[in-house]
Amino acid sequence: MTKIYPNSPTSQSPALDIAVDSEPSSFTVWRKSLLFNCSGFTVFDAKGELVFRVDNYSFSKRTEIVLMDAAGKSVFTVRRKRLTLLDHWRIFEGEERRRFSARKHLTLLPSKVLAHVTPCGGEKGPIYCVEGSFSHRSCVVYDELRRPVLEIQRKEAIGGVAFGGDVFRLIVQPGFDSGLAMAIVILLEQMFGAR
Repeated sequence: MTKIYPNSPTSQSPALDIAVDSEPSSFTVWRKSLLFNCSGFTVFDAKGELVFRVDNYSFSKRTEIVLMDAAGKSVFTVRRKRLTLLDHWRIFEGEERRRFSARKHLTLLPSKVLAHVTPCGGEKGPIYCVEGSFSHRSCVVYDELRRPVLEIQRKEAIGGVAFGGDVFRLIVQPGFDSGLAMAIVILLEQMFGAR
């Protein structure tokens, strides 16, 4: 089987800083926790090093999911807004600083749009639109100028064998926070995940 796990965890997480390279960053996302009997995500960089993880002890949909770095420090927290009829979520930096609000796109007409991510609390900032199909692991996140900042793609092993939907690629464009990119993946899993 092709290796999808890291060599060893690192103490620092270089992916937490906003990318300053001119090349996109590539991550492998595995929809599995490294802890026994947990659900979650494990994220590796291009070198196979552990970058992010999510460990949930409940297999059902949760109202709060914490994205951690390799050392277990909280990076982003995704919380479902209570007492709302629509799929409405908030993304917090760490666990306290509210940064973004996200809403599932609802329309009666056919649309490629899945969700919208906007700044919280009247703050000015970028607005993101998610398009594509999360179940097929084929999504693009655009900023307000329609520039792609993040792509979710199926991952294929050497020889063209597909891993399935549990292992996929995350392509993060320079200048976009890879932690926020993974928070958007968690958000999409909560909105459109099959399990």
